[in-house]
Amino acid sequence: MSSSNIRDLQRELENKANDLSKLQKDIAKNHQVRKKYTIQLGENELVLKELDLLKEDANVYKLIGPVLVKQDLAEANANVRKRIEYISAELKRLDSTVQDLEEKQNSRKETIMKLQQKMQTLQAGKGKA
Repeated sequence: MSSSNIRDLQRELENKANDLSKLQKDIAKNHQVRKKYTIQLGENELVLKELDLLKEDANVYKLIGPVLVKQDLAEANANVRKRIEYISAELKRLDSTVQDLEEKQNSRKETIMKLQQKMQTLQAGKGKA
């Protein structure tokens, strides 16, 4: 009976370890996306500072494909502010997602440790018998 219990525990341990591995990959992927958004946020904040330095009658151009198209300063300013707002919201969402994933990861680690201890106890009991 004891050896079948150990096999069941090993299977469960493997499943939990696979779940943990998937969670760690998701966390890493989210960190990469967050890094990309952080860079974009910095770039857009820099653009906004540059736009704020311009006089109202300054010419502003937007790159659309291979062409520079003239754009109203107020419109350009509003577009950059909207982009910053969107990126900031995405960063908050990603932070929340990463926090949830890390909590799940810690929970899985605890479960795995408990299973390992249970297996060791069973194996030690089997060795004495």
